[in-house]
Amino acid sequence: MKILITGGAGFIGSAVVRLAVARGHEVVNLDALTYAACLDNVASVAANPAYAFEQADIRDRAAIDAVLARHTPDAVMHLAAESHVDRSIDGPGEFIETNVSGTYNLLEATRDYWARQGRPEGFRLHHISTDEVFGSLGPTGRFTEVTPYAPRSPYAASKAASDHLVRAWHETYGLPVVLSNCSNNYGPYHFPEKLIPVVILNALAGKPIPVYGAGENVRDWLYVEDHAEALLAVLTRGAPGRSYNIGGEAEARNIDLVRMICAQLDEMHPEGAPHERLISFVADRPGHDARYAIDPTRIRAELGWRPSVTLAEGLRRTVTWYLENEPWWRALQGRAGVGQRLGMGA
Repeated sequence: MKILITGGAGFIGSAVVRLAVARGHEVVNLDALTYAACLDNVASVAANPAYAFEQADIRDRAAIDAVLARHTPDAVMHLAAESHVDRSIDGPGEFIETNVSGTYNLLEATRDYWARQGRPEGFRLHHISTDEVFGSLGPTGRFTEVTPYAPRSPYAASKAASDHLVRAWHETYGLPVVLSNCSNNYGPYHFPEKLIPVVILNALAGKPIPVYGAGENVRDWLYVEDHAEALLAVLTRGAPGRSYNIGGEAEARNIDLVRMICAQLDEMHPEGAPHERLISFVADRPGHDARYAIDPTRIRAELGWRPSVTLAEGLRRTVTWYLENEPWWRALQGRAGVGQRLGMGA
């Protein structure tokens, strides 16, 4: 297939780009190259004749139209999004513009393109979303595809809105879409403002490791390369109009996750050990969701996918990658907001 991937220079998007090229697909990477994007993430495929890059913003309808006309893809995977909850608290406007208006532009451009192509039956638009649209769980239960939406942050609300738009374009216009909602991703090329990279890089620098509140918040952790595998399965074998929850089946409290990373650093980078001594509890994020957990029954039953990387193994791979790729993360540490406490604007 020829796949147009929006946000392909970001964390999850670049993992999909690398895997899709490795699987023999042609890939067109459309990315605006905002603060969290990095073309080094796709350097391993940049010279491959099956790969093309287009710098464009999904908020620019004319630019999307031009890319679709120039490359005539068989499918679109939509990963371009503002995604950091803390940034959404301080500046919600950009999240509405990109995640809501940008998705609307992409839907309309894709609908027009699909019609001009004669509405090919095999065409798909795959919209990639998050479990945060479902809100916050108590100590029991898991999110399913029919869990009511209850977003609690500007980021989650913007993604919920985009999910609703995608479903509406399927029901109203017949656009062949598939959707997926994933749990927290981690792994190589993770932008250094997110929790796991912050823990690793602060520990390496001997700086305090910030843990929000008491660290009791629970997340379901999904290794990014497992997620990329699941996304290609949804794109190629998912039923039109269907949504699929993708989880890592690896729940952990934030404080336990941080301690796991510190223990691995003690082993692999003993300088500065014990790194757990750097843990510093800080003021909690406003409206911090207590727990997320995904029920992946549907994707396992219908598409035969389940995660292959355990949390312990995934963290080991991630820590190893950061230890071996200092030039990559060093180059990103000067970008706006990195290393600063965000999300206190409420």
